[in-house]
Amino acid sequence: MGVGIGLLVKPGKLVKQEQVAGMQQSYQSVIEEKKMEAEHTQDQGPLAFMNDIVPNNIFHALADNSKMLQIIFFAVFFGIAALTIDPEKMAPVLKLFDGLNDIILRMIDYIIRLAPWGVAALLAGLVTDFSGDLSIFSALAVYALTVIGSMLLLAFILYPSLVHFFSGISYKRFLKTIYPVQLFAFSTSSSAVTLPLTMETVEKELDVSQEVASFVLPVGTTINMDGTSCYQSIAILFIAQVLGIDLTIGQLLTIVGMTVLSSIGTPAIPGGSYVILTMVLTSVGIPAEGLALILGIDRPLDMLRTAVNVTGDAAVATIVGSGGKRG
Repeated sequence: MGVGIGLLVKPGKLVKQEQVAGMQQSYQSVIEEKKMEAEHTQDQGPLAFMNDIVPNNIFHALADNSKMLQIIFFAVFFGIAALTIDPEKMAPVLKLFDGLNDIILRMIDYIIRLAPWGVAALLAGLVTDFSGDLSIFSALAVYALTVIGSMLLLAFILYPSLVHFFSGISYKRFLKTIYPVQLFAFSTSSSAVTLPLTMETVEKELDVSQEVASFVLPVGTTINMDGTSCYQSIAILFIAQVLGIDLTIGQLLTIVGMTVLSSIGTPAIPGGSYVILTMVLTSVGIPAEGLALILGIDRPLDMLRTAVNVTGDAAVATIVGSGGKRG
């Protein structure tokens, strides 16, 4: 849906090409290199991607943002193998990864604390680079409205429809019940912080058992981030359109797959999608520096997509709790 809306609206095309000529030229070498890699992949055949997702060297893949699919494949394969090992032998490994996860999250927290100053500098640079031309800001406004429209479509049309179809709960009841959770998620911009309120609301107001809610909702906080996935698709297309990069059907399909898979690993914290979005951009041949175009207005959009994410969690928990049957 995000890719479809991004291709339909094309907010990045509103920027005057003469204003972004310098930016396109500075990234041209990177773009040409990625085009050559894409052409080489096409020459290998339609199933070449299946070979490409298997890393020859996992440490090399970890050091290259364009190898995101290889990292995901290794992580899934590693996890499957870990499940077959004696829990006592796996305990030290789990403690190691838990510790590394906490350290990385703290590093991200420090970066986010410094982000306002960085964003101010980026916006000042944009004003200077475009000589006060308003086309970039008009494009950003349309981009923001495109993201907002997509989020509202998910939160107020798709999710209530699924809940009504599978559980029989009316649109009005579901939206009225979930509104306080959406508002809290919007203000905190964190699915993890909103989780206790989501669980309480789903159990008491939507009649979902504690057994279902306590399993589905914590899992959903980590892996069910449809709002983030939809936003990332639109953001990638916007940056590509501004930089004048024409994406192939294969690259568009890669965007869909990458945003869905990467949203599973996005931290449930404010601004947690930036790192993942950088990796997806690099994977489809778009310079990660283009992220500077959207960071200045991303905070309110981050708040909105968090509200959408928790709405999706509540919808899935309600459907599972009802047994997938109407009435």
